[in-house]
Amino acid sequence: MNETALTVRQTARPHGFPTAEHFAFVESMLPGPVTGSALVENLYWSVDPYHREMMDDVPGGFALGAPLEGRAIGRVVASRTPRLTEGEIVLHRQGWRTHAVVTPEEVLRLPRFEGVPLTAHLSVLGGTGLSAYVGLTRIARLQEGEDLFVSAAAGGVGTATGRFARLLGAGRLVGSAGSAAKAAHLTREVGYDAAFDYHDGPAAALLAKAAPDGVDVFVDNVGGEQLAAAVGALREFGRIVRIGTIGQYNTPDAPPPRFDHADIVEKSLRMEGFLVSNYRDVQEELYEFAVPHLQSGRLAPDETVVDGFEHIVDAFLGMLRGENTGKIIVRGAGEQP
Repeated sequence: MNETALTVRQTARPHGFPTAEHFAFVESMLPGPVTGSALVENLYWSVDPYHREMMDDVPGGFALGAPLEGRAIGRVVASRTPRLTEGEIVLHRQGWRTHAVVTPEEVLRLPRFEGVPLTAHLSVLGGTGLSAYVGLTRIARLQEGEDLFVSAAAGGVGTATGRFARLLGAGRLVGSAGSAAKAAHLTREVGYDAAFDYHDGPAAALLAKAAPDGVDVFVDNVGGEQLAAAVGALREFGRIVRIGTIGQYNTPDAPPPRFDHADIVEKSLRMEGFLVSNYRDVQEELYEFAVPHLQSGRLAPDETVVDGFEHIVDAFLGMLRGENTGKIIVRGAGEQP
């Protein structure tokens, strides 16, 4: 085990798109656990769109000069509590660092499912998959045969939403993505019936071509023009599930989407957002639903893996630029593919 540890800290607030200069890697002596805690050596790290929002001066955001938080999977390497034993694999939120001192209350002991990769706990079985599952089953209350439109469909939540919706018996699946290659991946690999590159024209026209008969549910990860287009395309009693607004994280001064507000009333539409942290009680249900499909091969984790903790900032910035397909995960140098 190394005698030094690395943490990533935010050094300044970005105005628009962040750059590598907004972060610093800080080296320190390896921390030691105090009584009641354990030292974890991290193996895998998650970088997520919400991290960009937390870089701003907002309640609960990242503090300048402090190690950044985020989900990570690690191995207990030293313990001073009987509740955590050396060798255990745990998930915690002290993420952007090579090592973390944690208490038993701060970790989740990860169940190991035969044939399921450990990284799935950061993607389709983790917060990403839970967001997709809650959005479909609790917010949209998806019914068999209903048609969906998903924005940012090639990202972590978007690919999980598409795969889960297909397993739940959805009808036509339409997705938007940031390139023709990603759109092709959605229809070829993920199970979408149609997908479009949102750069190719007005979102309303692209959606009308992909879903000429409209949709019942819109799962929104982007906001902006695509949200406005979806309001027009939704059928009577349609539902909008608001998961994120990644299209506006780096353009805070962008005008809000413009749509006919009368549609909300005349079509009896419902729009609801949620925080996945309020649905932790659904985690076991997600395991029961997803794990058998992962083991049978009917469900595949969509992941882009970046090797080396030293590349975690590059992975984060690449995700914001849309360079990933599915969930982006950083893998420790010693971990095997």
